[in-house]
Amino acid sequence: MQIRRFLATVGLSALAVLALAGCNSSTNSNSAQKSDVKVNTTGFPIVDKPLTMTLMAPSTGVVNWNDMVVLNDYAKKTNIKFKYTTPPSSDFATKLNLAFASQDLPDIIYGAGSALTPANEVSYGEHGQLLPLEKLIPKYAPNLDKLMKKDPSIRQSITTPDGHIYALPLISRGATSSWYIGPLWYNGAWLKKLGVKTLPKTADEFYDLLKRFKNEDPNGNGKADEIPLSDVKLTSSRYWLMSIFGLLSNTVQNNGDKVVYTPTTKNYKEYLTFMHKLFAEGLLDKDTFAQSDDQKKSKGQSNRLGVFSDYFSYFTTGRTPEQAIADPMWQPLTSDVSPKAVVPGNPRLNRGDFAITKNNPSPAASLRWVDYFYSDKGAVYLNQGPEGYIWKSAKNDKGQDVRVFAKGVTPENIEDKRSKLTPDYGLTIPALASDRDQYSIRKDPNAPAIDDFTKFIRTETKEKIDPYARVPYPLVYLTKQEQDSISSISTDLQTFVEESEAKFITGVTPLSDWDKYVKTIKGMNVDQYVKVYQAAYDRWKK
Repeated sequence: MQIRRFLATVGLSALAVLALAGCNSSTNSNSAQKSDVKVNTTGFPIVDKPLTMTLMAPSTGVVNWNDMVVLNDYAKKTNIKFKYTTPPSSDFATKLNLAFASQDLPDIIYGAGSALTPANEVSYGEHGQLLPLEKLIPKYAPNLDKLMKKDPSIRQSITTPDGHIYALPLISRGATSSWYIGPLWYNGAWLKKLGVKTLPKTADEFYDLLKRFKNEDPNGNGKADEIPLSDVKLTSSRYWLMSIFGLLSNTVQNNGDKVVYTPTTKNYKEYLTFMHKLFAEGLLDKDTFAQSDDQKKSKGQSNRLGVFSDYFSYFTTGRTPEQAIADPMWQPLTSDVSPKAVVPGNPRLNRGDFAITKNNPSPAASLRWVDYFYSDKGAVYLNQGPEGYIWKSAKNDKGQDVRVFAKGVTPENIEDKRSKLTPDYGLTIPALASDRDQYSIRKDPNAPAIDDFTKFIRTETKEKIDPYARVPYPLVYLTKQEQDSISSISTDLQTFVEESEAKFITGVTPLSDWDKYVKTIKGMNVDQYVKVYQAAYDRWKK
């Protein structure tokens, strides 16, 4: 899930605005009921008479959507076929906005993710180009309806200010879904070399360990080439390191019911002071704000990094997953200004992944089509495809039905084969992502459902993330008026704060200029920015 998805910073083109101005918003409340297509409310097929619709989605360039086994097999089950428009992911947002501007809309928008921004959901929905779905969901999307009843925050987070649901999300409930972003990892071999058996729990203890990494030759090559802490522009590590000082975001967060802009707080100054100390003493990689991810990984593969960010540690070190079990996940830290450990938590939703347009001949059938993927069985089907392609059925010694690799499929090539099978590859798609060990694909029927590395990740997450995670700020929608009032403010603030962060940490700007920095932010109308997000939070909570 991407950072700051709640920020509505992407505007419509002038052409789109003109087109929207001419739309009839009065159709919004009735258009979802317009279809004469008979839809079965349970089971397959979804419709008795064949139905063909159009679907627009981003392509990852691996295989033509017409050739995806899952989509073709599902068409047979449902009696619903599609004509696909799939521009490359890099061009998708542009193509989608042009479709709205020209009124040449597909029936369904699928897997759009960040291309269908919260701002666009609000605008296109209010002007009748996207259909409201909330009244149809209980009858035609019972799986999603059940999930929303179990977790009301889902409905809160996908309901726009006008009270409608215009797009459906990816809902994540897996072991790593609480991660805000890829964690920090310790180099386990270095810990072992230095005899470290207990990870740091405070900022001071963390600092002391970084000094040992720098000075005690933990990689054992006799050279002073160790880099205690590294990242690329602090893109990932920023949020974990800020949390040492009680901060969960470098924009807004809600502390209780009050929304604050964190980069002007005293705690943020403490974060900058700490990071400048690390940089000045050579504990933070001098190339942090200049290097590429490949350059960082090259250092990791040369065993030069002590603490680093990545989704899994072996992505940086080049080791195997089995070897990566020795690299412990970073333990949340406390400090004088934040005596209680906290880390940023993921809202576990990715919005904008399924929307139905005003051209759709059967919104009810479309909802039933996607709702299957919000069930365990349907989500696994979407992810792994039907039997015979990457898995086949088998029985273990206990007589239990299990899944094993199909002929020619191995742990090493399964993702390559899956990429040609399903749209659930490289995209955020409307579905329920969760851990389902009973459906795991094994090397042989009697192999354990999950491997040792997966067990390790789950244990580390359960112990070091889950107890301390808090969502910095909920997924909200802004009204058109609110969007207009801060559209330029948000971009300017983000740019200024991140540039200033790098300058303060590297010493280009002395920390004695803090008051000047805060005054500059105040002059950028930050109070209006906070006011908007306070109102949006209050609306979300109610």
